[in-house]
Formats: sequence, C-alpha cells, structure tokens
Amino acid sequence: MKKFVFVGLVSTLLVACGTSVPLNDVPVVDATAKAVTADAGTAGSRVQGSGVAPVDLGRALDQAPAPTDSRLVYFDYDSFVIKPEYQAVIAAHARFLRAQPSRKVAIEGHTDERGGREYNLALGQKRAEAVRDALSILGVPAGQMEAVSFGKEKPVVAGNDEAAFTKNRRAEIRYQ
Repeated sequence: MKKFVFVGLVSTLLVACGTSVPLNDVPVVDATAKAVTADAGTAGSRVQGSGVAPVDLGRALDQAPAPTDSRLVYFDYDSFVIKPEYQAVIAAHARFLRAQPSRKVAIEGHTDERGGREYNLALGQKRAEAVRDALSILGVPAGQMEAVSFGKEKPVVAGNDEAAFTKNRRAEIRYQ
C-alpha cells in the first residue's frame, strides 16, 4: 500500500511541475500580408495598422553605426516572443553585424529563478534562438552568431520580487 501512495505522490508532483507553454511552437506573423502606405520607399513609411516602421535594408552597410543603445532584449514571464519595442534594437545590431562580417556575436538567454533548472535552460535557449532568428531574418549570416543559454544561473539582479524577475528575463547580445 505504501508503494501505491508513494507512486501517486510522485506522479502528482511531476504533473504539478509541468507547464502548458510549448517551447517548440514559435508564433509567426506574416508581415507581408499587410498593406503598406503609398510612400513605401521612404524611410518614414509605416505598415498600416501596426505602427511599425519598415527596416531599410538598402541602406549603405558602411554607414551602420555600432549599436550603443542596448544589448538587452527583455521577455515576458514564461515566454520567448520578442516584444515589438525591441525590434529597433535588433535591427541596429543586424545592420552593424552585416557591415562587420568578421565580428562574431553570442546571444545569451537568461530566465528568472522560478522553475526547474532544465526548464529554465530550455527557455533561455529559446529566447537566445528567437533573437538569433530575428537577426538572421534581417540578413546576418548564421556563421556570425551563436545562441547559448544560462537559464537562471546568471541573474543580473538578486531578489525574489517581480522587479528582479523582470530584469532577469532577458537575452544579452555580446560581441566577441
């Protein structure tokens, strides 16, 4: 009887530690299906309804400034979807990397301390890969990038409150 109770408790514990968020389903949005305003060739054009300015890939690569604003992309809890406010950061790094083909970049995925070690390593990897894939879409060769996960092992802010958790859910772009 003790064995049945023990097996039941272990099974309940394993079910309770699970998550309903699939780590292998990346949401994809088809931006080409949206209408573009008449002045689509100018830098000030916007995709209608989205409020997002298109990236000018025709810009001379030697004019690409080194990204100094930020090397951090923050994520929501239990998510690896890049927020729209970080698209400009990623675009700046993509321009810089395309202009500097000899530069290598490591994209480090991090999580807050909630969750198990294996889950956080997987989530950190998905965050790093999401940033790597976004850079790749913007023309950065795969050979210039590496995505690694540190999970919850390298928090930038210590603490057990939501402010600390928010700062630790990130991907860092590190030039080598």
